[in-house]
Amino acid sequence: MTRLWLVRHGPTHAREMIGWTDRAADLSDRAKIARLAAALPGGARLVSSDLSRAVQTADTLPGQRLPHDARLREIHFGAWEGRRFAEVEADTPDLIRAFWEQAGDVAAPGGESWNAMAARVCQAVDGLLTGGDLIIVAHFGPILALLQRAQGVDVQTVFAQKIEPLSLTQLRFDGTWQVGPINHDP
Repeated sequence: MTRLWLVRHGPTHAREMIGWTDRAADLSDRAKIARLAAALPGGARLVSSDLSRAVQTADTLPGQRLPHDARLREIHFGAWEGRRFAEVEADTPDLIRAFWEQAGDVAAPGGESWNAMAARVCQAVDGLLTGGDLIIVAHFGPILALLQRAQGVDVQTVFAQKIEPLSLTQLRFDGTWQVGPINHDP
C-alpha cells in the first residue's frame, strides 16, 4: 500500500495564469509550514515538481528527497501564460470558456489540455507507487488530476474542489484508490 500526501506549494500571489511560469512561493507563514510538516509522516519519500514554487516548498518539509520531476508541473497555459483571465477572455472568449467549462481535450494555443496534463502526472505518480508513504509537492492541477482519478469523477466535478496553497490532500493506493481528507489545513 502507498499513502500519498499531496501538498500544494506555497502561495505565489499571482493574478495571472502561471502554469509553467517559474514563480517563487511565499513561504513567510512559518507557523503554517510547521503545522504542515508536523502532519506529514516521518521517513516518507518526498518528490516535487521542478518549478521553484514547489521545490522551495518541498525544501521546508521533512522527507527523503527524490529528484524533482517535471511531469508534476502545473498545466501548461501556452500563449495564455502570464496573462489574466479577462485579457484572454477578451481575445478568445469561446476557447477559454471551453477550456474551463468543457475541459478535457481543449488546450490553450501552444499549451496542453487537461487530459494531457493528467496523463503525464498520473504516469509520474504510477512509477512511485512502490509502497510506503510518499509526499508529493505539486500544483493545483496535478493534485486535482490525481483526485479525479482516485474518485473516478469527471473533470467538471473535480474542478469544484478547492485546493489551497500549503494544503494537504491524502490518497491511498492498494490496488484501488481511497480518498482521505481533501484540502486539509493542518
